Amino acid sequence: MQLYINGETRRVDQASSVADLIVMLSLTGRRIAVEVNESIVPRTRHATTTLNEGDRVEIVHAIGGG
Repeated sequence: MQLYINGETRRVDQASSVADLIVMLSLTGRRIAVEVNESIVPRTRHATTTLNEGDRVEIVHAIGGG
């Protein structure tokens, strides 16, 4: 399946949900925000939000500082 992740075209075979994609990208446990097709996906819905061919996914890392 082809997805657009942070503006780049990527071919992924095993990601069927946002949670799967997070695992595939080695982002598990990190503070991130995910948007699919311009809609924010709450962390509680990562496992139930399915990805489809051509979806546009934006993943933003939270960075702390002071």
